[in-house]
Formats: sequence, C-alpha cells, structure tokens
Amino acid sequence: MNLVFLISSLDSGGAERVAATLCNSWATNGHKVTLIPTYSGGGTPFYTINENVELLYLSTHAKIAVSGNKRYLARLLALRRIIKSRQADVVISFLPNVNAASLVATAFSGIPCIVCERSDPTMQPLSPIWRLACNLLYRHADCVVVQTHKVADSIRQVYGGLRKVVVVPNPLPQGVFLWRNKATVTGRRQLLSIGRLAVEKRVDRIISAFSFLADRFLDWDLHIYGVGPLRAQLSMQIVDLGLQKRVLLLGSTNEPWRVMSEADAFVMASKHEGFPNALLEAMGVGLPCVVTDCPSGPSEITRNGVDALLVDNEDQRALQEALSTIMSDEQLRLKLGVRARESVNERYELNSVIQTWDALFLSIKDSA
Repeated sequence: MNLVFLISSLDSGGAERVAATLCNSWATNGHKVTLIPTYSGGGTPFYTINENVELLYLSTHAKIAVSGNKRYLARLLALRRIIKSRQADVVISFLPNVNAASLVATAFSGIPCIVCERSDPTMQPLSPIWRLACNLLYRHADCVVVQTHKVADSIRQVYGGLRKVVVVPNPLPQGVFLWRNKATVTGRRQLLSIGRLAVEKRVDRIISAFSFLADRFLDWDLHIYGVGPLRAQLSMQIVDLGLQKRVLLLGSTNEPWRVMSEADAFVMASKHEGFPNALLEAMGVGLPCVVTDCPSGPSEITRNGVDALLVDNEDQRALQEALSTIMSDEQLRLKLGVRARESVNERYELNSVIQTWDALFLSIKDSA
C-alpha cells in the first residue's frame, strides 16, 4: 500500500517520535511510505528514519519563491501534486494545522485522508481561526484518529458531523523493552519526573509534594528532566524550599529509558495530557508510577489505577500521600513495576498497534 504521512516537522517532540516509529514500521512491513514534513525548512530528523522511507521536505521540494498568502496556496498545490504523484492509497496527518492542510490538499482527489488529533481538543489552546478551520474541514476526513476513548467522546462534541472516529493508542517503542528498572538497593533513591517545564505539566506541584516528604525520606532525591519556560521559576522554588541538593533540574536527556531504568519511582502531575508517552515508557521499563488522573491518558494507560497509583487531578494532599506510600514501601514498588511492564507490553506493543492501523487502512480503502 502507498502511504503518505504528513507532519509539521521532525524535531524532538513526542508526535514526531510516534510518526517516525510508525513510518519505519510500515516501511519494514512492505508498505511504500513517503514522509513529508510540511512546514519545516529541512535539516536532519531528530529520530532515525528507515532508509526505505522516502523523506521529502515540502519546503525544499516545492522551491516556493512567493510570499504571504500566495505562499500558503503554493504549498497546498505543491502538496497536492506530491500526493498524486506518489499514487497514495491513504494520506495520514498529525496535528491540527497539518490536518487542515491535508484535507484541503486531498479535496476532490478521491484519495482517503485520515487526520490524527494528538490531544484533547477541549484542552487544546487553538486560535479561533484554527478551531473554525478544523470544525469545517474535519467532517470531510475519512477518519479522525485519537489516542484515548475519552478524547473520542470529547472530539465528537467539539467537531460536528465527523464521519468516523477511531481510537489508536501510541505504540511503545521497541527499544523500551531492552531496558528494565534496576531499583537501587543501596545508596540514594530517585523519584523521577520527565516532561516539559511548562504550566500544564505542573512540575511545581511535584516539587511542593516532595518538599513535604523530604524530611521523612532523607535517602530520596527528586530528579527532574525537561526544558521549558518555567525553568527559572522552578529553580527559585527549589531554592526557597532549601532543596538545592535534593531536587535537581537536569535539563533534557537523549536517553530517557536509561534514566528510567536507574530510578526508583516515577511521578507525573499534569493538568491535561493527550497520551503521555513518558508515563507509558516509564511503565514499560518497569517503574512504579504515581500519576494524577488528568483528562485523557493516565486512567486508560494505568487501567484506572490498577497498574499505578492514580490520584485525583486536583488533590495535592492525595498526591503527597501517594508519593509517601510508594517511597516507603519497597515491595509495593516492585509489585507495581512488574505489573506495569506486563500490562503496557500486552496492550501497547508495537506490532499490535501496527495491526490496528493496517486494519484501518483496509477498511478506509474498501469504503472509498
């Protein structure tokens, strides 16, 4: 099958990693795959792209010289020509701006188009213009793919007239299972947080919760990986709490699974998520996890708290108590870690997710 996959860029984000994982797998399985970053200016992909995937940067291929609104029209026309020239059986796109472009570029072409929402649209800060564009265009998509059943429910409320909504979760990258949590036996223990240092991740709540427990758990430190606009503010919070030696802002990491394998527990306290890859991967490595039940993601990944400690999204005291529980009970940590690893491997293993996609492609093509 000829697949054309559209995404805005191939930088280091979660959506980009999922795109690379899917395209690489489809190419390995014999599909002809063209991967098109639509709005980036070229460069080297952050994630490895299979040599059998045709990587084609729209800005480089189109060689568009015009500016302003004419530039956008020229891009759409160039994108339409590329899609037709690849004789695409299905077009797949990620993220709202690319979704809108893909639907315009495939209009009246007879080529099925699947658009993918990567977060809960009720929480996503889209401009009124983009919200209107999605509302007008998504109803023409052959399918809208979302990652959780909660988002499937909300997207039908936000965007009317959708033809088909299908839940396809993110796959666990295969490399995750090369790592296993080692849970330190001696020395200092690590509570781990990985995520962007931004308002919606609420890292300040994690730091605050840890500060209430620091004197009781003198052998524990909090290691925070991530970059973002709140780094200076979080640094000041740590200084104010006198925890400079216990709470460490460690920046970004290119080896998240190694970091996870060396930690003793994982915590996430986001205000909202789409499908939190960091949580999924921490569970895949075998880390016991504490996570707030924010809209979309954590409840489904943890099976409503069966495979992790899931606490009310707005209950700071519950977060502190859950951290206290997991930091004080080594046997619980071991039990939750084993259960988490087995559970996500069974439900989110790459080949299983790819089979779901392949079945969707066939159903879309047959109904076209």
